[in-house]
Amino acid sequence: MRFLPVFLDLQSGPVLLIGSGELAQAKLRVLAAAGAQVRWYAMSGDHDVSGLEGAQAAKIERATGDPLTADLHGVVAVFCAGAGDVGVAVAARAKSLGLPVNVMDDLAHSSFIFPAIVDRGDVVIAIGTGGASPVVARRVRERIEAALPSRIGELANFIGRFRKSIHERIPEFLLRRRFWEKVIDGKIGALVLSGRDSEAEAALNEIDDPSAFAGALSSGAAEGSVTLAGAGPGDPDLLTVKALRALQDADIVFHDEDVASDILDRIRRDAARVAVSRGDQDAAIAQIVAAAKAGRRVVLLRAGDVYGPGRGGKAIAALREAGVTHFVIPGVVADFGEVRPFSPSALSRPPRSGTAKASNN
Repeated sequence: MRFLPVFLDLQSGPVLLIGSGELAQAKLRVLAAAGAQVRWYAMSGDHDVSGLEGAQAAKIERATGDPLTADLHGVVAVFCAGAGDVGVAVAARAKSLGLPVNVMDDLAHSSFIFPAIVDRGDVVIAIGTGGASPVVARRVRERIEAALPSRIGELANFIGRFRKSIHERIPEFLLRRRFWEKVIDGKIGALVLSGRDSEAEAALNEIDDPSAFAGALSSGAAEGSVTLAGAGPGDPDLLTVKALRALQDADIVFHDEDVASDILDRIRRDAARVAVSRGDQDAAIAQIVAAAKAGRRVVLLRAGDVYGPGRGGKAIAALREAGVTHFVIPGVVADFGEVRPFSPSALSRPPRSGTAKASNN
């Protein structure tokens, strides 16, 4: 990952747009949709804002003069589209001042790239390919657009309205995230996504004890758990849905050293990771038990499957002895995950002995 996705607050100050034609118009529409105050240097002198709504058009400053001498004080970012050599020169000046700058289709003179965007109000998804292929980014965007609920932004807004008041009622940090997970995945989230906000609000207000709703123990502390999951033969596309969900919900992930890096990329970004070597199994199991007893949701991620000699048996025995809640998610075994060329002679072969294990999704 060369480019770190970062969301700029374009309402915290003016942005500069330099360029003309459809390329500049396309950028202008995106910037205006974000509520940006745009200072537009149109190279052709034609500041056409007819495609914008009235409130958006009112925030467009039709700048004149030489953009190379433009006042950059307080500018949030600089965008060049259809600006030719002038855009390159402006980009060099912006970079010298430490300002983020994007020159359309010119990675060499840009300090950030413009992603494909899925906009659902408070939920915004940016898709980038490092500038290599905007068409690939657009195709990914199409798939996300098709899969994402149209009211997902309203769900984020709903949570934002109640987040502070709920957090004041949940002292345990771990329980706060679990509370909202349960809201999003349950009845209340479904009501919001179906446009029934008033019913969702009523259901939220009926929750007398938010900590208990989030699954707190009688002591008020978060309950820990351990999930033993198989990573499969190394292809991230062969991770089971349950295993992927466990990695996304985990607070800490212990993993075999030989688990593929592509698999580890599926772990929630702010979850802690601990690599476990074959000689450190006993020490790792002790750490896993301690983390679960401290209220953490722990995943022990095994390369391949969780069954077999030296895999999960010792960990399961230790968890049972410690009284820790635990789950097992088998991985797709290598024989099951392999893709072999089709051979007509295979139709006459006897069936192979044994069965492949894979979890139900």
